[in-house]
Amino acid sequence: MDKGKKQEIIGEIKELMNSTSALYLTDFTGMTVEQVDVLREEFFKAKIKYKVVKNTLALRALRESEKFASFEDKFKDCLVGPTGIVFADKDPVAPARILKKSFAKLEKPKFKVAVLENQFYGSDKLNELASLLSKEELISGILSSLDSPVSGIVGVLNAVIRDLSSVIEEVAKKKAA
Repeated sequence: MDKGKKQEIIGEIKELMNSTSALYLTDFTGMTVEQVDVLREEFFKAKIKYKVVKNTLALRALRESEKFASFEDKFKDCLVGPTGIVFADKDPVAPARILKKSFAKLEKPKFKVAVLENQFYGSDKLNELASLLSKEELISGILSSLDSPVSGIVGVLNAVIRDLSSVIEEVAKKKAA
């Protein structure tokens, strides 16, 4: 591969790294072409980018990236053997769920490491990552918990008004009789 092509690939990977919210590394050793295609399709459906590049080019792009350069030492040890790089944009947890599902079926690909929200996760943290809630799920939970006290207050106020109106109605009936 000529120097110009290498620079082009490094630039593309660096651009993806700078625009992503999470970065995952996987080892796809032993996967068939069909299995990799199924995995790529799952990533594509979730609007997640998945690239396979030479480890040396990935490491150079990592060094030059704005977001992940500080993790170079941790990634250096993981960039060995066949490596797939997963770039998550909107939902940084989605790749972990897809990888966990695939690993449960095939025991492949192997999860190497990930960085989410500037936090490094080692190879033993896939289950932890997959169980995290997405931002939308967190926001929904917070909003529903904020809504429950309000709806409880409204229910109590309605009950008080209903009971008060029942008492007034009974008093009016007794006075009329």
